[in-house]
Amino acid sequence: MRALWRLCSVQGAWNYERMTGIGMGHAAEPLLEDLKSADPGRHAEAAVRASEYFNSHPYLAGLALGALVRAEYDLVPGAQISRLRAALTSPLGALGDQFFWAGVVPAAMGLAILGVVGGYGLLATVLVLVLYNAGRLLTGIWALRTGLASGMKVGAALGDSWLPRAVTPAGLLAGLVIGLAVPLGADWLLDPLGRRAAIVTVLTALAGLVASWRLGPRITAVKFGLVAIGLALILAWGLP
Repeated sequence: MRALWRLCSVQGAWNYERMTGIGMGHAAEPLLEDLKSADPGRHAEAAVRASEYFNSHPYLAGLALGALVRAEYDLVPGAQISRLRAALTSPLGALGDQFFWAGVVPAAMGLAILGVVGGYGLLATVLVLVLYNAGRLLTGIWALRTGLASGMKVGAALGDSWLPRAVTPAGLLAGLVIGLAVPLGADWLLDPLGRRAAIVTVLTALAGLVASWRLGPRITAVKFGLVAIGLALILAWGLP
């Protein structure tokens, strides 16, 4: 359980690749305690390997962590463990981005917007946050346990798991929810403004154009969506 909570170090440092490696080492330490007494030399090497560079999706880092720790106990050669660590970077990153960033997160945001539009406000927002973080925690538990059980065969275990099959449904759900939330949210936000709604809409669209021109790929649809909502609220409050 301590290892699971320490994975928060990985998730909290996901924008900083070198820090993610340190977070992996921090999370691996309680899992390697038995190895320390059984083989101190191997433990020292394992601790160093656990903190090496690692850049992948933070919510699925437990798969790599568990697999690498299991490989250490199975006395797999260190070079082979390092290759496994490098090989897991891309598939975990791709699956995590598709499932969470392109699926679960937009769907959760859309549900929160629909809840606000429906009149539930704070209750809807809190409920979505609780459900999202509960799902993230359960995914972390599954990932760590799967990695520990699979070891060097973690790639096959990942391929046979629920995660690859959940990517497409998550994306479809996000599309459906966002498709409902955007027009309903816009109508709810702009309806009290009357004719001012047209001004707010045009100015927000121009702000999006300027942001895309000046910031390029640094501004994502999700980030701009949040900024646009805030900008629309400010303009609506400030216009006569």
